[in-house]
Amino acid sequence: LYEHYISVCLGTTLGDSTLAIQSLKANLLGLAVAFAISLLLGFTLPVDLSLGSIQSRTQVSSGDVILALASGCAGVLAYTTGAPAALIGVMFDVALLPPFVVFGLLLASGKFSAASNALLLVSTNVICVNLAGVLTFAVQGLRPRTWWEVDRAKKATRLAVATWTLLLALLVGLITLATRV
Repeated sequence: LYEHYISVCLGTTLGDSTLAIQSLKANLLGLAVAFAISLLLGFTLPVDLSLGSIQSRTQVSSGDVILALASGCAGVLAYTTGAPAALIGVMFDVALLPPFVVFGLLLASGKFSAASNALLLVSTNVICVNLAGVLTFAVQGLRPRTWWEVDRAKKATRLAVATWTLLLALLVGLITLATRV
């Protein structure tokens, strides 16, 4: 999934909608498979909320926002500098898939409040990684190869940054509400 998130950010920054859409489809397919398996397991096995590995993925804080933003930057930097991306890819997948699987397990077992918190953590990771990825590519000066694509790329980047920033603001509001309740 790591490579597909980076390629969504890359496609967005370059204004390459084909790359962004193909990458998004690959992300959604991978998440759909993980979700289906977690639902099946959640329907058939008991889910214990007191387990640390489940409990830790049902709590969201501002620290999770910072960690997800850093992961997005690190992923793009590894990609653009040619650094070994395997470790970052594993970190990335570990940050995204476990809370998503926990969401499916809890949803299937009827623990809706805890499931919504796990989904909030998944949303945090997705929004922050995409925002940080697009911003990192933009700050590095990534541009299309041809001059006539530059305007489209700038517009796509501005739209993506505005969208992800708005979603992040909404998310921070939800996290604030969730921690007060």
